[in-house]
Amino acid sequence: MGETVHWADKIAEDLLRRGEKHRIATGITPSGHIHLGNLREMLTADAVRRAVEDRGGKAEIVYIADTFDPLRKRYPFLPEKYDKYIGMPLSEIPCPCGEHESYAEHFLEPFLESLDILGIDVEVKRADRMYKAGEYEEAIKTALEKKELIKNILEEVTGKKCDENWSPFMPLCENCKRLNTTKVIDFDESGVYYRCECGHEGKATYRGGGKLGWRVDWPARWGILGITCEPMGKDHAAAGGSYDTGKRLAKEVFGIEPPYPIPYEWIHLKGVGAMKSSKGIVVPVREMVEVLPPEIVRYIIIRAKPERHIDFDPASLLDLIDEFEEAYAKGDRSVRLSMVENVKYSDVPFRHLVVVGQIANWDVEKAIEIVKRTGYRVDEETLPDIKRRLEYARRWIEKFAPERLKFEVLGLEEVKKVQFSGEELEFLREFALRLKDGMKADELHNLVYDVANEVGLKPAKAFKAIYKAILGKTYGPRAGYFMESLGIEWVKKRFESLTA
Repeated sequence: MGETVHWADKIAEDLLRRGEKHRIATGITPSGHIHLGNLREMLTADAVRRAVEDRGGKAEIVYIADTFDPLRKRYPFLPEKYDKYIGMPLSEIPCPCGEHESYAEHFLEPFLESLDILGIDVEVKRADRMYKAGEYEEAIKTALEKKELIKNILEEVTGKKCDENWSPFMPLCENCKRLNTTKVIDFDESGVYYRCECGHEGKATYRGGGKLGWRVDWPARWGILGITCEPMGKDHAAAGGSYDTGKRLAKEVFGIEPPYPIPYEWIHLKGVGAMKSSKGIVVPVREMVEVLPPEIVRYIIIRAKPERHIDFDPASLLDLIDEFEEAYAKGDRSVRLSMVENVKYSDVPFRHLVVVGQIANWDVEKAIEIVKRTGYRVDEETLPDIKRRLEYARRWIEKFAPERLKFEVLGLEEVKKVQFSGEELEFLREFALRLKDGMKADELHNLVYDVANEVGLKPAKAFKAIYKAILGKTYGPRAGYFMESLGIEWVKKRFESLTA
């Protein structure tokens, strides 16, 4: 049987029936930490881009940062002083940490760095710069001229009446610097006349003097940027949502074809809910790419069809990495779409590196020696990947690992302070006598049962005795391969010294 067609390949085939060249749009408002949920849009686009190119087509991703959107409220992570900036464009608000050009750049910069690490090549367009450069000028004039048509379409599709003073354009008040407090009075070829709630009346230019409302801005940018495909959250794709109004406005107002839509579901943080910056429910993308190899971050999203929601549980990431490694060995398409660097992926499981790293106390050379001793291939080809993923294993242990997976090999004097029963000590003494050089994990595991039965100790208690003798606690990594990783000679000496 042939390989199951990946969801990205099906979309690529649909797109290529429409044409050979495609511009795939993504857009995120940098109003807070750009998180794993937001990243789904980018990685959906990138998987489709790769699939199009794999079939001989051409595709590029355009990322529109909605930097000209107003700050809608003071989010939980902002100090009280940000109350005064509500309604102002994100690009015109001071940076929270004082190190970036603006509020928008504070959240945008780490996200763009993450895209580079994840191998997502994008053309970045900042909405405030697009407006200020005049890229929206003709679209604004068209929207104002066809205001009644737009209003009728919005009311027909959404089933909701527009406000009596509704306008497709939101002027930026030159006095209070807000977008959401102004009303359009009139317009002509030179600009838009407005009145603001702050009492100011003025005239906004078509170049940065305001912006189109979201439902009109979206189809306008499709035409401005030549967009042919766009992933979108399920809220935008719902009946009566902004894509339904957008495709009507695209055809009837701006005279263009709407892009091919790819609706996607939310990513839920297990036990908390859907990720939302406004509620502080986030795992920032920058944090993810520092802790996990980029191919794993990509796989979290690319493995699932866009229409399926993803439950993200940081504590169970090892299981997901196990799944990735198994899929890698099979040449799975999701894995091929997830790989970033041209590395020779070694066969050392990430789970093993987590244990090896802790045994070696993250000393790279010691860890490599353990990897060799446990039978894995280490040479010029695989060494860079082993070192690379060993570093990620260290970061994962520090940031995401549950306590049950963390351990420290104790010194003999510390272990001697631990309480052992007579049966436990008898087991450890006999076990040490039966150890032989070159024993592998399975042999060591089976030996635990054999010796436990011989001395009359329940196997569960025998395993606990082993962990107590090494870690000072009653649990740890799988005992057989743990002892193999430590080295037979080391284990033998430890048990003999403890029972002498």
